[in-house]
Amino acid sequence: MAHQHSAGFLKVVNDAKTRVKETTVSEVKSRLDRGEKFLLVDVREESEYAKDHLPGAIHLGKGVIERDIEERVPDHAASLVLYCGGGFRSALAADNLQKMGYTQVLSMDGGVRDWRERGYPFVKD
Repeated sequence: MAHQHSAGFLKVVNDAKTRVKETTVSEVKSRLDRGEKFLLVDVREESEYAKDHLPGAIHLGKGVIERDIEERVPDHAASLVLYCGGGFRSALAADNLQKMGYTQVLSMDGGVRDWRERGYPFVKD
């Protein structure tokens, strides 16, 4: 069941979404199936990532991504796809990465909820 978000949170998410580019779950799955080169970044909490995550994803939680991204991904032109539970936290993180100079950042709208509903695979480390 989807979490009911507060009006204030939705306001900042909707503001961020005016600046970020979004992609769909089906497009990300197609890109993975084609073997395209991009970095899939799970911005959920560590406990969410540990439960399961998309194949090939790395974890950089929303709480630390701005602090740690340049060490993990020094190339500001790297192709990044961020995802979370539904596409809200990933939009906020994508907005901040763009402000930091990352130029190829996408937020996956629908997140793991949509991925799961479509029956796409998950992995657990």
